[in-house]
Amino acid sequence: MRLRPDYPISTERLRLRPLGASDADALLAYRSIPEACRWVPFEPMDAAEIAKRLAGHWANTTIDDEGQNLTLGIEVTATGELVGDVILMLHSLEHRSGEIGYILHPAHGGRGYATEAVRTMLGLAFDDLGLRRVVARVDARNADSARLATRLGMRQEAHLLSNEWFKGGWSDELVFAMLDEEWTAGPGPRGVRRGRST
Repeated sequence: MRLRPDYPISTERLRLRPLGASDADALLAYRSIPEACRWVPFEPMDAAEIAKRLAGHWANTTIDDEGQNLTLGIEVTATGELVGDVILMLHSLEHRSGEIGYILHPAHGGRGYATEAVRTMLGLAFDDLGLRRVVARVDARNADSARLATRLGMRQEAHLLSNEWFKGGWSDELVFAMLDEEWTAGPGPRGVRRGRST
């Protein structure tokens, strides 16, 4: 399995692209906000942490093996503004399984950007990488992300009670999933225009 997209990946309103050093201030602008980080598995970040990640796994532009992640910036085409990022994780080659996640600047919520970006990543996961199954893990209190997963046609497969000590308390987790045949049968990546991956 190999994912090597042609960048940027253009959708109706967005460009998904690798992150670089010039994005540091924009990343800090939303990844340092407690509200934006409330439901994600990391604390608000400072400039040093942003720089460390930019030099580390955020520099990946391909997926070649299990355990690798691809994080892409969500850029609004009309303004060139980086408003969030989305991640695709390859968990297992044998089982062809992966996971998606995202974070968005709160000021840009409610406009469908996250839905558009995650839909595009599902397209990469199924159409380009050849995954069989993709999951999204959502804190049960995060109603917005649960609705996003449902909107994309992902099924809620589990409600795990008090399964994780998360940011100072026990949290319930919802597990959403989609299979490749469900992706193929569904509406697909509306508005996505991208080059071929190899």
